[in-house]
Amino acid sequence: MKSSTGKYYVGLDHIRGIAAFMVFTWHFVHINNGHLAAPPYFPLSLLTEGHTGVALFMTLSGYLFAKLLAGKNIKFRYFIWNRFLRLAPLLFLVVFIVGVQLILAGLDPLSYAKFMFLGVIKPVLPNGGWSITVEFHFYLILPLLLFMSRKSSGLLMLFVVGAILLRLFLYVQDGSVQNLAYLTIIGRIDQFVFGILAYQYRDFFKGRHLLALAIFLGFSAFFWYFDSLGGFYKSSSYPSPSSVWIYMTTVEGIVYASLIAWYDNSFNHSSGRFSRFLALVGTYSYSIYLLHFFFVFELAKFIDAHVISLSNYYLSMLFAPLAFLVMIPFGWASYRFVESPFLKFRTWYILADKS
Repeated sequence: MKSSTGKYYVGLDHIRGIAAFMVFTWHFVHINNGHLAAPPYFPLSLLTEGHTGVALFMTLSGYLFAKLLAGKNIKFRYFIWNRFLRLAPLLFLVVFIVGVQLILAGLDPLSYAKFMFLGVIKPVLPNGGWSITVEFHFYLILPLLLFMSRKSSGLLMLFVVGAILLRLFLYVQDGSVQNLAYLTIIGRIDQFVFGILAYQYRDFFKGRHLLALAIFLGFSAFFWYFDSLGGFYKSSSYPSPSSVWIYMTTVEGIVYASLIAWYDNSFNHSSGRFSRFLALVGTYSYSIYLLHFFFVFELAKFIDAHVISLSNYYLSMLFAPLAFLVMIPFGWASYRFVESPFLKFRTWYILADKS
C-alpha cells in the first residue's frame, strides 16, 4: 500500500503479510489447546508462539517511518491526522461489532463505552486493538526519536537501556513483567527503536545472506528455548514469572530489525505472481489482523469437526495456511470499503529535507 508520501515498498508489504500469517497461525493452533503443547520441532515455535508476529509489525513500523521521514521536517498534527485516517475507521468498526456482541450478551453499554475510552492509554481495545494503542504512543514520541537519531544512534539506545532497566525494576517489584512487556510501550519501545536503527545501518545488512541466515537460525533456537520455558501461556502461572520477559522484546527487536534491513536492501523484489500475492496480503494485513479474531477459532473448529481432526498441532499448522486464505477476501473487502474511502482525506505532512 502506498503511504501518504506516495512511496511504496513491495518488500515491506511482504513482511507485513508474513507477520499477519504468524499471528493468525498462533490463534489457529489454539484448537484443542495446541498452543499449550510441548515445543514443536525447530524452528516451528515461531508459529506455535506466533504472537511474535506483533513484534515484527512494530519493528517494521520503526523501520518504515525512519525510511519515510529520515532527514525530513514534518507537520506533526497532519502526521497524526493521517495515521488516524489509516487506522481508526476499521478499529472503530471492530470496537462497535464487539460492543454489540457483548451488549447482546448482557453487558451495560455505558460500561463498555467507558472501558473503550481507556483504550487511548491502556491496552484494552479488543481483537488485538491494544497494539494500536501502543502504535499511537509510538507516534507521540516519533519526532523525538527521529531527532535523536539524527544526533546520535547512542541517544536512541538510551531509550532501550532505560526500558530494560524499568522492566527489571518492575520485575523485581512484582515478580512478573510479561503483560507490561507484551502489551505496552514499556516493552515495545525496543522494537520501534531498533527498527529506526536498522534503517540507519541498512547498508551493513545489504547482501549479507549468511549473516541473515545465522540470525534467523539463532532466533529460532532462542524461540524454541523460550517455548520450552513455557512460552506465552505455559509457565507455572499467568502472567509468567519468567525473567525472560525483561529482555524478550529487545531480542525480537534486534532480530527483526536486522532481517527487515537485509530483506529490504538485498533484493530487487520481483513483480511475479507470488510476490504480488504476498504484497496484497501485506496491503490487507491490518484488516486481516483486526478481523481474524471473528473467524480464526471458528475456522479451526469447522476443520476439526468436518474435515480432519486437529488434535495434532502439526496438522493445525499444516491447515493454517488454507484457513488463512479464507481471510484474504475479507481483508480485501475491509480495505476496499472501510479503510480506502477515508484515505482520500489524508494530507501532505512533510515540509522539506533537513539541511
